[in-house]
Amino acid sequence: MDLDLYKKQAQQKQKEHKKFLDGLKKKPPKNLDYLVLEKHEETFEEIDCLSCANCCKTTGPLYTEKDIERISKHLRMKQADFESKFLRVDEDNDKVLQNLPCFFLSDDNTCSIYDVRPKACREYPHTDRKKIYQINNLTIKNTLICPAAYVFVEKLRQVLEK
Repeated sequence: MDLDLYKKQAQQKQKEHKKFLDGLKKKPPKNLDYLVLEKHEETFEEIDCLSCANCCKTTGPLYTEKDIERISKHLRMKQADFESKFLRVDEDNDKVLQNLPCFFLSDDNTCSIYDVRPKACREYPHTDRKKIYQINNLTIKNTLICPAAYVFVEKLRQVLEK
């Protein structure tokens, strides 16, 4: 997968994508949630996250208290030990990874804690959200990181900009 190509395309189309998504916010089509889910599923039939894992290499997810509890239990660690070993508090006062790429990312792009991974990782890149227009800025940001987010926006445009 050519990440540089996707990123370049996403950068070139950022203004178009923003205009398109803002249009959805102003006047969402009645069947938008259905179309979003359909295009999300189509996208992930084409794109294999294991061939990329750019999100795990470049973006630190937010860890909720529930995430920390679940993952530390899975790793048989005390929560405080898990936090001091893997997490830091960022400028927004959120708990995030100390380092990237993610410590739990294996050489074959699989996740060593996949079954208990953080909520933020499970939901990424948020392309199956209801009322997708509520996260326009996040979607635009994700097109620069995630080829699937870029393809998803392009597919949605194809069907809605007729």
